Amino acid sequence: MSLPPPTSPATAPEQGRALGRWPWSAGRVGFCLLLICVAQGCKPAGPAAPVKSPQRLPAQARREPITPIPASLPLDARRVALGRQLFHDPQLSRDNTISCATCHALTKGGTDQLPRSVGISQATGHVNAPTVFNSGFNFKQFWDGRADTLEDQVDGPLQNALEMGAVWDEVLAKLRRAPAYATAFKEAYPDGVQRKNVKHAIAEFERSLLTPNSPFDRWLRGEAGALSEDAEAGYQKFKNYGCVSCHQGVSAGGNMFQPLGVIGDYFTDRGNITKADHGRFNVTGKDADKFVFKVPTLRNIALTAPYFHDGSATTLEEAVGVMAKYQLGRPLPPKDVRDIVKFLQSLTGELAGRPL
Repeated sequence: MSLPPPTSPATAPEQGRALGRWPWSAGRVGFCLLLICVAQGCKPAGPAAPVKSPQRLPAQARREPITPIPASLPLDARRVALGRQLFHDPQLSRDNTISCATCHALTKGGTDQLPRSVGISQATGHVNAPTVFNSGFNFKQFWDGRADTLEDQVDGPLQNALEMGAVWDEVLAKLRRAPAYATAFKEAYPDGVQRKNVKHAIAEFERSLLTPNSPFDRWLRGEAGALSEDAEAGYQKFKNYGCVSCHQGVSAGGNMFQPLGVIGDYFTDRGNITKADHGRFNVTGKDADKFVFKVPTLRNIALTAPYFHDGSATTLEEAVGVMAKYQLGRPLPPKDVRDIVKFLQSLTGELAGRPL
């Protein structure tokens, strides 16, 4: 019998629910912002607290809401290698033209750097492709959280008519006709080429796509001089404004749902509302989940423009401005935006020991 899939390193669903999507109804926004203030010792709706010159601590781990990415995880090397091959194989698509890597290129921050991805027959998708890097830490997959695990996530793009447009019976038939795959599957999974094994191998490869050792991670571990003064000041402002209440943990995000437009009406201002804009509502059918999305990771964010589920922000400066307007309800001073962007740039790590 094949081994059962190992426990995902992603944040446990129970923890995600505990962090949860706060009920951002108009009557509760003030209370939620008060919680942010209590947690962060700040006033999110007021001016950012003055930032003193960064304090260079000795070489010891810092206790912060964002935690370092581990250097590795205990994964089966045979399954990871098989998953890498499948991830890059266009045979998983109906017409043999699109692979997982088409929309999640390892040379483009784990994305395709397009507002919306292009699938088979040049079909255009409905949302921006999120990064595959560090995706094993997400408490749910997809912007609307419709998949609980990376294994579940594989079914979506493979069978989506606008993406890979395939059906499993045809994909499995292709793989079984390839002697190299027959051998690789037998070595990694005793029962060979099976749908569950294809999904698990791809998921294991995706779990291996860790990007540790960013300047910020090195700073978290106590390395003197790992961050510039501007980046360290930007991180303090990021906390003072309350951004860290949603962007925390190992991925600086990816562990809760939140509405886009806590204070302002983002979608009315943008116009042309689509079904994809309804976010979590498309999964639950609950009105309270309209315009609610999984909070994206900020890891390697400098590499993954354009931003948001609709790919509407083309630069980090623009994305920070949108968040300030619609989540905080106020503009930020230009110097604060620049410093926060410097912090966000410090979240770019390494893949397989090489800087991204």
